[in-house]
Amino acid sequence: MLELAILGFLYDAPLHGYVLRRHIAALTGHVRPVAESTLYPAIKRLEKAGLLVRATEPGAVAAPRHVLRLTEEGGRELMRRLAEPAQREITDENHWFTLLAFLRHLADPAAQAAVLRRRLAFLEEPASFFYEGDRPLSAEELDDPFRRGVLTIARATSRAELAWLRDTLASLDRVGR
Repeated sequence: MLELAILGFLYDAPLHGYVLRRHIAALTGHVRPVAESTLYPAIKRLEKAGLLVRATEPGAVAAPRHVLRLTEEGGRELMRRLAEPAQREITDENHWFTLLAFLRHLADPAAQAAVLRRRLAFLEEPASFFYEGDRPLSAEELDDPFRRGVLTIARATSRAELAWLRDTLASLDRVGR
């Protein structure tokens, strides 16, 4: 998720590490704060893999700044990850939101639609956070008001996302014709 966010934000524009960290925190920080001890090793891995480069530019007021830029290979890797997301990026909400934040970079509407269809299929499967044996339990079957709350909120969120997915897929299908 972190590497995808790095690649996605650098696809938009070259960024200083501090600014990149702020952008990632704005996207995912409410769920997973981005520590320097996590971000900079990820940047180094991507740099070592040839997916981004670091250039030194004069600072506006202070010392020179290191600006990160995506390489052509990094751009291709971003497109691959967007077009062929791992299953976790489809099923885990935090990973999904990160993927969704950059899916616009995938230029082909049919490829975008294929990713959205995978998410739609996942959301249409019967599921719950709570089970009786192998059978998923609905909110109405629970006496516990807190667990019922979890399922009620999840259901409302899923309904909103399903409606958005169906509308967006219809729009992408019209563009693809």
